[in-house]
Amino acid sequence: MIDWHWPWAFYLLPLPLLIFWVLPKVKRQEAALKVPSLSLWKTSTSSAQIQSDNAWPSFILPALLWFALLTALARPHILGETVELPTSGRDLMLAIDLSGSMDIEDMQWKGKPVNRLFTVKSVLNDFISQRQGDRIGLVLFGTQAYLQAPLTFDWQTVRTLMNEAQIGLAGKSTAIGDAIGLTIKRLQSHPEQSRVVILLTDGANTSGEVDPLKAAELAQQSNVKIYTIGLGADSMEVSSFFGTRQVNPSRDLDEKSLQQIAEFTGGNYFRAKDSKDLEQIYDMIDQLEPTEKDPEIFRPQINVYFWPLAAALLISFIMALQSIGLFRNLTYFVNTKMRKL
Repeated sequence: MIDWHWPWAFYLLPLPLLIFWVLPKVKRQEAALKVPSLSLWKTSTSSAQIQSDNAWPSFILPALLWFALLTALARPHILGETVELPTSGRDLMLAIDLSGSMDIEDMQWKGKPVNRLFTVKSVLNDFISQRQGDRIGLVLFGTQAYLQAPLTFDWQTVRTLMNEAQIGLAGKSTAIGDAIGLTIKRLQSHPEQSRVVILLTDGANTSGEVDPLKAAELAQQSNVKIYTIGLGADSMEVSSFFGTRQVNPSRDLDEKSLQQIAEFTGGNYFRAKDSKDLEQIYDMIDQLEPTEKDPEIFRPQINVYFWPLAAALLISFIMALQSIGLFRNLTYFVNTKMRKL
């Protein structure tokens, strides 16, 4: 389907005729012409006949040129098929603990022991890639909380920044309250019904200026839903001079506070003891209902104004050649043959 950006351009079609009618006509001054011989009279008659026969192209070509220029001015374009763009109402902030305890190797990944942060990165890479169309942001926290990536649709950049994070980058302690406060601040300018935070930690609040429960109350007032994840195995073997023994690497995990934070804000608390638990948790969170929005409609446009513009240039070239008499004999020959048919 062809559409026009400026269809009003076609209202200018009669403009040359109006100018022709309005402007005063120039009167020709006829000079006396003496024909000394019959042969010259025949030549003059033939020349006049050629000019008379050439009258139709001298009118048609300028008309076609004017029409082609106006068509190009109207900016024709071809409309493609309507495309409905995917929309989602999720504004999702990820808050990841980078404290020293995230270096404990009590997790398994493909049969090999790995530390907690490696497991988080591996699972989150798949989780983030499945959230195309959502705005995702990243907060890293340790002794202090830092905004690593603001809310953005560019999930690939978020993944890259997350994979570059290192243990101890934000300090060795754990500022859970500050992390929650920072995520709330970044979400306040977005729709209330779409504010979601996923907080992942393996410890208790040991640093920062904001108490986690106070931050949870502020999140509740701001309609921010927080899903908390407590990370760490229940037991692991530790080798020493006296042999091996079982220890609880998650003894510092403050599950009670994480549960209260989730309950205050309408979220849920999850316990991830291994990588499989973490995958299942993110699968559950992935089932969150997005905020319904009106679908965005996009219809691609292909500009084709250069075709009439090229036609105008071609006609101008032909008129230029005609003005120097290149086409005169050819036109006369064609007109003569047409009359004989």
